[in-house]
Amino acid sequence: MTTFNDRENAFENKYAHDEETKFKIAARANKLLGLWAADLLGKSGDDAAAYALDVVKADFEEAGHEDVVRKVVADFNGEMSDDEIRAKLIELTTKAVEQIEAGV
Repeated sequence: MTTFNDRENAFENKYAHDEETKFKIAARANKLLGLWAADLLGKSGDDAAAYALDVVKADFEEAGHEDVVRKVVADFNGEMSDDEIRAKLIELTTKAVEQIEAGV
C-alpha cells in the first residue's frame, strides 16, 4: 500500500503544481494585458500599475478570461473589439509562459 500511497501523493502534488502554474500564467498574462492597455489609454507609472492590477482582479469575477476581455473592451469605449483583445491576450499568454518558465 505504501507504493500506491506514494504514487497517489505524487499525482496530487503534480496536479497542485500544474494548477498553481496555470494560475501564475493567467495572472501574468492579465497583468501584461493591463500594462499594454494602460499604455494605449495614456496611463503611465503608478496609474498604469494600478490599472494592470484592476485587470488582474477582473479575472476573479467568473471562470475563463471573458471577464477580463469585457473589462478591457469597456475601458476602450468601443475602440477595440472583443476579438482584438482576445488576440492580444493569447499573444501575451505565450509571453507569460516564457517569463514563468524563465523564472522572470
